[in-house]
Amino acid sequence: MLQLAPAALFDHYLGISRLLAGQLDFRSAIRSVAAEVAHIIPHDHLDVCVLLEGGNYHTAYETGIETAWGEIAGAPVVNSPIRSLLWGEVDFLLADDAMTDPRFHFEGAFKRPIVEQSLRSRLHVPMKVQGTIIAALSCSSHKAGAYTMEDIERARIIADLLTPYFFALQAAEQAQRSAIVEAEARAREEGLRQGALKLTEALEQERQRIGMDLHDQTLADLTRLARRIDRLSRNGEVTAEALEPVSRSLQHCMQDLRQIIEQAKPSVLQLFGLAQAIEHHLDRSTRDAGSTIEWGLVDETNGALEQLEPTVSVALFRIAQEAINNAVRHAAPLAIRVRLEADREQLSIEISDDGTGLSKVRGRIGGGIDNMKTRARLISARFTTGPGHNNRGTAVRVVLPLAPNGLGDEPN
Repeated sequence: MLQLAPAALFDHYLGISRLLAGQLDFRSAIRSVAAEVAHIIPHDHLDVCVLLEGGNYHTAYETGIETAWGEIAGAPVVNSPIRSLLWGEVDFLLADDAMTDPRFHFEGAFKRPIVEQSLRSRLHVPMKVQGTIIAALSCSSHKAGAYTMEDIERARIIADLLTPYFFALQAAEQAQRSAIVEAEARAREEGLRQGALKLTEALEQERQRIGMDLHDQTLADLTRLARRIDRLSRNGEVTAEALEPVSRSLQHCMQDLRQIIEQAKPSVLQLFGLAQAIEHHLDRSTRDAGSTIEWGLVDETNGALEQLEPTVSVALFRIAQEAINNAVRHAAPLAIRVRLEADREQLSIEISDDGTGLSKVRGRIGGGIDNMKTRARLISARFTTGPGHNNRGTAVRVVLPLAPNGLGDEPN
């Protein structure tokens, strides 16, 4: 213990208060007062151990010697060498030699810095707000037996000076975190709301398209067939030769219906999985393009696709389907490539072509891009478009974060 006159002690206490002013975070606050504290209580290591929200975890802001205590953002209080103080079981801790003191060496105690740094003499006092412990002030010295009860009383005064400032910093930090969480929640809610509206509009457009296809094509064909069959029955000309064009028209009509149904319901996806469904659509789209288009699909997901929720698979298929359709219809590509990849954290699908590029056809496919963005947003995936390989054509990429169990996250 240092022998100091009351006036000198008061000056040092006043200096601590002055030095705290303007500090904006815990670490700079404790470091700013370390030298002034050393005039009152000599130390080799000084820290403030702050309890985190809920009181089950804590973190240390230290100065002097940098230890493993200061490297852990949220260590369990149950493993803290000073847990009895943080739990309020004791009003202070004073040790002549913490290297051998059993209070710091219980089973599971995170005591490594005490041993590694030879922190022998230790004193700890709580920092309280309205009777509730929010942190603890700790001083340590390499010298054994360095502290006395008078140092404990001085530490209490220092703790009283530090506590209001640390409490304010803690409240500001919690308010900032709450504001960020609230802002993110509102952004997600608004994004989902807008996404749902856009998807509803897209579904309505799809419903109208199917209706127009059925009306303008299938219903018209069936009407013509009904009239022809009616004429044949009235004229009595129901011969094999007369029925041949009717049969051919019926086959065309069924083929058109099948195409409409397949566009509305990805049955290949349900039967064989996402990779096979994309491959099937890629093959069919390029064959029907009217020009030769090379294509290829590489699946490097190692079974991750099979773990996806059905709604997530459908959304990813629709995004890939739209990207392939855009490339075939608007980009005049010579080749289209699809790559599926996955690791523990994310799954990605990239559809790239060597066509005319997105900037030259954006006006014609803007609605399709919006639909893809909306579908991606609704499954919490990231959607991007840009130049293809070697800056040729277009690359559409969707990245889906994977939950710890490997399933795609779905919004609630």
